[in-house]
Amino acid sequence: MIKNWISAARLRTLPLSLSGIILAGFLAAADGYFQWKIFILSLITAILFQILSNFANDYGDGVKGTDNQDRIGPSRALQSGKITPAQMKKAIIWTAVLSFIFALWLVLTAFGIQHWKIILFYLFLGLASITAAIKYTIGKKAYGYFGMGDLFVLIFFGLVSVIGAYFLYARHLDWTLIFPALSIGFLSIGVLNLNNMRDIQSDQKAKKNTIPVKIGLQNAKKYHILLMILPLFLVQAYNYHHYKGPWQWIFILPYILILKHTARIILIQNPKDFDPELKKLAIATFLFAIFFGLGQIL
Repeated sequence: MIKNWISAARLRTLPLSLSGIILAGFLAAADGYFQWKIFILSLITAILFQILSNFANDYGDGVKGTDNQDRIGPSRALQSGKITPAQMKKAIIWTAVLSFIFALWLVLTAFGIQHWKIILFYLFLGLASITAAIKYTIGKKAYGYFGMGDLFVLIFFGLVSVIGAYFLYARHLDWTLIFPALSIGFLSIGVLNLNNMRDIQSDQKAKKNTIPVKIGLQNAKKYHILLMILPLFLVQAYNYHHYKGPWQWIFILPYILILKHTARIILIQNPKDFDPELKKLAIATFLFAIFFGLGQIL
């Protein structure tokens, strides 16, 4: 039973969800604001939000019948019958509660009770994150079924993850943070786009109108190339404004993996061949966040 829940948590998605948090920690350290307690609580909160999203996605697509025999990729918990809808629903509720508790602990640690306006704002962000995780595939108006998943990934995996986490340390913002935040956001959208290109045929049948379903596979590949290339220019813009030395360019090493991945995407014709690229891009994004962050403190 534990093995089934570990599978449903989709551990291979966790490095991607932590990329923005880790990068924010490095940027805070570069500016002299880093605190270990905030960093650790941020990581735990991000992991819980990601697991919540995975549970909700499994439940939503499972009860709608989107996860069926036509779907390519790993078998889902509800699809396989290893976890019942009632069990998954309880897991979603408990994970949501736990996520909120850790989010509250995090903001109280960062700001103290006296900054209640900021705390309320972050709690709003926490509730918005929980709602976004659940509403991606659950309900009649699930935004993932209307091609809005990419926008929400950009907001929560990019902007909130990097800029929101940085503010926990520094209590102020630098406008240039938009560059690394968008970079992580676009790469994260790339992982979702791979998932949607892989499932394009089953999604079409289930009327799940993702971006690839709306624009077609070939245009989705062009969209993917754009998502992979833009971060390269964005982080160079950040380095231009915060130049300290040549070490800031070591992010090019993991970015080579992203460029190789992009070249492979161009050649893929069978949707099932997108599946191995999911893990590769998630890990490459994780390494990019670490190397870019290291470049700011070396």
